[in-house]
Amino acid sequence: MYPLRRNRRLRTSDAVRHLVRETILTPSDFLVPLFVVEGKGVHEEIPSMPDYYRLSLDNLEKEVKELWNMGLCAVLLFVKVPDDLKDNKGSEALNANGLMQLAIKTVKNACPDMLVMTDVALDPYSSYGHDGIVENGRILNDESAEILAEMSVSHANAGADFVAPSDMMDGRILTIREALEDEGHNDTGIMAYSAKYASAFYGPFRDALDSAPVDLKNVPKDKKSYQMDSANRREALKETQMDIDEGADIVMIKPGLCYLDIVREIRDAVEVPVAVYQVSGEYAMLKAAAEKGWLDHDAVMMEQLISIKRAGANIIASYFAKDAVKLMG
Repeated sequence: MYPLRRNRRLRTSDAVRHLVRETILTPSDFLVPLFVVEGKGVHEEIPSMPDYYRLSLDNLEKEVKELWNMGLCAVLLFVKVPDDLKDNKGSEALNANGLMQLAIKTVKNACPDMLVMTDVALDPYSSYGHDGIVENGRILNDESAEILAEMSVSHANAGADFVAPSDMMDGRILTIREALEDEGHNDTGIMAYSAKYASAFYGPFRDALDSAPVDLKNVPKDKKSYQMDSANRREALKETQMDIDEGADIVMIKPGLCYLDIVREIRDAVEVPVAVYQVSGEYAMLKAAAEKGWLDHDAVMMEQLISIKRAGANIIASYFAKDAVKLMG
């Protein structure tokens, strides 16, 4: 009791604060999202994501080597597909020589020990910007899951260590797991976007990949029929447990900051590693506020990342990964 116990004794200096700190960030906590485009020599800043870039394969190779030298050992690949290669079934996703497949090989050739995770969803390949096949104003679940399974096998064939289905189709984890097993990819892991909410924070990401739903008759205007309602908590636990039962090795909550209560509940409920995606809107908000001089960029960035790990994340997918590691020294 006070005055025998004074809590402030453990806050009196940087040295003691570091010594008793409960949550510590390291480079190994991060999964680095990378956006890949066609072409050569492309290092194109994304307007709604300052200081973040679309990279052609040659610059992807350079970026991966830089990340590895910084101690960052895992990447999550996304591709921006030209419009003339898009259709309703995402056919280009199955091209063995497609951009994603070439990106996987580029990373593995440049840095064989880098862990490569790949986005598995139809929206970058879809002429309608949806994560599944569109028919009569609906997103077809089972037919879409079959294509996602084929896509996952194609990624594994190219050398991906993990596939990361971000689509939120029911049952797709089991369909993917069975397809991988059938093709002999027993060691290829699945990181399931298990609690992916229909969030307003995804806007800059969709700009980066040109993957927003199109405004056409008989095309759903948003993804609320398959992504989760932001008001729901118990549903997240159900979705996550179902994915684990179907074979997910890692589960993810997306977005991050507005859903830290979900992160803690899932961390307490499951035994598998838990990932959190600090999404593009969260990144863009801090960049904009810092540009205006309203917030200290580095201090707020680190506070946000610490809060995500403190909530229970084992893995943080973040566009701030390089900035954070530079501050760690």
